[in-house]
Amino acid sequence: MKYYEKELNKNVIFQGNIIDMEKYDIELPNKKKATREVIRHPGAVGILVIDDENKIWLVEQYRFPISNTLLEIPAGKIDKDESPEKTAKRELQEETGIISEDLISLGKIYTTAGFSDEVIYLYLAKNITISAQNLDEDEFLDIIKIDYNDFKNKILSNEITDSKTLAAFARYELLKQSQEGNI
Repeated sequence: MKYYEKELNKNVIFQGNIIDMEKYDIELPNKKKATREVIRHPGAVGILVIDDENKIWLVEQYRFPISNTLLEIPAGKIDKDESPEKTAKRELQEETGIISEDLISLGKIYTTAGFSDEVIYLYLAKNITISAQNLDEDEFLDIIKIDYNDFKNKILSNEITDSKTLAAFARYELLKQSQEGNI
């Protein structure tokens, strides 16, 4: 059975630099009324990098909303009129200094579909070369390279909890298994 919620009315609550917030009056499938609060986001990318030494490249940065530092794959917001792949190449170079013209799609994820339309496009960077970082003026992060097996152990011990990082790695592992290592 397919369920559908019908929009009756929309109010823009907030318009920001990164997100907008809207409140909707809706009609449920049973014809009752309800409200939905929705965060609108332009989308983002996340890039899994595994180098020739089997090290996974992560960035460690403070995340204000959770008052904590996270280990995560390089990532960033899609700019207006920019494709996800172009964003991935730009963000990868900005955050890590890595250049890759060989990005493999690992699919996409919806981060919090209960209240946001944010989608993150995931990539694997292949055939990498190293250049200089080019961080934004409000961006402060450290590059951390972790051995493949240590990375898996950090996931199991809850040291790596970032959803895009976990999803990218899971997709990579599944693709690797399905293609018998040819990814």
